[in-house]
Amino acid sequence: MKKKILVVDDEPDIRDVLKLTLEGDDFEVYEAIDGVDGLDKVHKICPDIVILDYKMPKMNGHEVCQILKKDILLRHMPIIMLTGKGDIADKVEGINAGVDDYIVKPFEPRELLARIKMIVRRSVRDLDANPLTRLPGNVTILNELEAVIKSEQRFAVCYLDLDKFKVFNDTYGFEHGDEVIRETARIILNVVSANGNKNDFVGHIGGDDFLVLTTSVDKAEVICHEIINTFDRVAPAFYNRADSERGYIIAKNRQGIEEQFPLISISIGIVNNEFRKIFHVAEIGEIGAELKKLAKSMAGSNYVKDSRRKE
Repeated sequence: MKKKILVVDDEPDIRDVLKLTLEGDDFEVYEAIDGVDGLDKVHKICPDIVILDYKMPKMNGHEVCQILKKDILLRHMPIIMLTGKGDIADKVEGINAGVDDYIVKPFEPRELLARIKMIVRRSVRDLDANPLTRLPGNVTILNELEAVIKSEQRFAVCYLDLDKFKVFNDTYGFEHGDEVIRETARIILNVVSANGNKNDFVGHIGGDDFLVLTTSVDKAEVICHEIINTFDRVAPAFYNRADSERGYIIAKNRQGIEEQFPLISISIGIVNNEFRKIFHVAEIGEIGAELKKLAKSMAGSNYVKDSRRKE
């Protein structure tokens, strides 16, 4: 789907140059002739990004930007401000108003195009990021999985899930639970960085569920092994001294009866296309859920790799 860009500028020549540059690169371009017209068009077309001139009649770019950034439904929309050469005051006011980037007129179309693509990528990533860990969320995860399937290269997807996390949350509270989630994210990122490929991907599905995508099938087990070792070494520090030394906590189960629960552990299911061809993201999810369930049926932290051959 084409990204929609709204160009707000009172100079027809600038609008023409931008329209020619951007439409030739698979963007859908809309135009507004001043600040008031720009605000009206924003609400009508809901653009993915706004290119906004600073000096315009009726309402300047600084004022438009301030209004947009105060709107809770529009504040995440990226804005690029166009300023005159050497107008430092304009740039400072624009930055203070909340613009995401600025570019000086006259501009090089290729530079502007590169900046727009960068901001669009960053915007999609930021909107999708998990607010707790800042890791990419489900939209980005889906895109990464679809891309690796289409590439037809070898890959492995590791689905990670914490065991007994709900009991920990209920006993120690959500703030401590959030810190466990953040520490788990740090562990996964550090292990993948140290043992995976440069372009390997880490995503946060939600809650205590994470995903690792690596294009080295042979490294997947090493990554999982190191994640488990590191997590098990760190996990006792999540608890108070008594629970940590005892190796379990006493809490109520779903029936309201007190019982002993082991310390948090981590279960991982490894999906790969080493012995079977995978055609759709849904297949990865189904296989991953099955493998993770098997790993969770074992005591402590474990990983299970799918080595079955598809007939």
